[in-house]
Amino acid sequence: MNADPSDTTTEFSCPQCEARLRVPATLAGQSAKCPSCSAIASVPQSDAPAATSLKPAATSLKPAATETAASESPAVASPGQSPTTPPAATSPALTHAPNQPPTPHPLDDPSQPSIVDIERERVVGANTETRQLFERITEEISKVFVGQHELVEGTLVALFSGGHVLIESVPGLGKTLFVRTLGKILGCDFGRIQFTADLMPSDITGSPIFDMKTQEFTFRPGPVFTQLLLADEINRSPAKTHAALLEIMQERRVTVDGTTHQLDLPFLVVATQNPIESEGTYNLPEAQLDRFLFKLRAQYPSEQQEAKILTMHGDQIDLTGKLENDIETLANPEQILNITRESSQVRVEPVLVDYINRIVRLTRQWPQFYMGASPRAGIGLMQGARTLAAFYGRDYAVPDDVVQLALPTLRHRVMLTAEAEVEGQNVDDLLRDLIRRVEVPRIEP
Repeated sequence: MNADPSDTTTEFSCPQCEARLRVPATLAGQSAKCPSCSAIASVPQSDAPAATSLKPAATSLKPAATETAASESPAVASPGQSPTTPPAATSPALTHAPNQPPTPHPLDDPSQPSIVDIERERVVGANTETRQLFERITEEISKVFVGQHELVEGTLVALFSGGHVLIESVPGLGKTLFVRTLGKILGCDFGRIQFTADLMPSDITGSPIFDMKTQEFTFRPGPVFTQLLLADEINRSPAKTHAALLEIMQERRVTVDGTTHQLDLPFLVVATQNPIESEGTYNLPEAQLDRFLFKLRAQYPSEQQEAKILTMHGDQIDLTGKLENDIETLANPEQILNITRESSQVRVEPVLVDYINRIVRLTRQWPQFYMGASPRAGIGLMQGARTLAAFYGRDYAVPDDVVQLALPTLRHRVMLTAEAEVEGQNVDDLLRDLIRRVEVPRIEP
């Protein structure tokens, strides 16, 4: 039986980090963003149908190749032939990149052409229940939410790791829809707080109310008493309102008038901030930024994705009804907590612990950073790597998991020096260069 030509794929190497990428052959000639280094590459034309799958990445991971070795390795095999040299490593983002100017972030460059979302081939293990649930959740989300792979995967990793997420994006990219959809799929309560300049701490936590019948004060819970909380435009409120979230995010409890009230678990805060507007906003304090496990960036959709969004949501059907009728509940809070506990048993080898430690500690010595990442960043990076490994059916973490989550974990925990800001240095570019300087450990499965 002949395969559908639309199902064939094209394989090529990223010109920046030489990561091995795979996209549908129908996207030839379009621009694609490398998931490892965010470089923009053009999908090459293929004279012959490419293989429909890449070979599974090796579980024995060798140190990153040097610039000389990387330049001698062929990037793409001849049509119809297999590459004579395998990819440099399972963690291609750690190879030294050629001397090329940094690629601007798509949000920073409005002239950037439409970008195709592509995913790197990962080390996949057994078909476990956690992996099946992760795949079903992402498939269910795609029924109403298009694209944004980093946002979806990062938020799920944070949820099952007991962390929180800060999303930086322009308005109108569907963040509220995404969190509402996630709450319906996971069987969790959803709440939303619109942060404004006049928002008070008691508007978040709740406050005592005098009961005329009992002649006593009773506590009225605030909107924070939920399980999936969307803190929309969090940087539009002053510092005293931000301070009300510190105890809530770290200890999952609220203390009012000396009385402590526990929150229901799981508890996930998804906060959003706008990277463009600065008028009427307040910078989040470093203490609160450190409470977020990841800082994710939502990007504009590609041309094909935006056409799909218009087709999917261009009618006048009520969104609440669509979520109720089209989205299936796949889990419950107890199941989420069980998977979180099971993910903590994923094996992290001592060499991988040392690898994480060296990356985090190097941020404190990097010349363009006046403040590096805290030990909490290393803890979060290890927890996230465990959860990501469980999502892919493995009972052991690999350096690829660390690289995948390094930027979201570190980009909001490091601060540029004044000189670096004046020079227009980009935090993500500096972190990529930092990660490339750390040798990749060898992991035996």
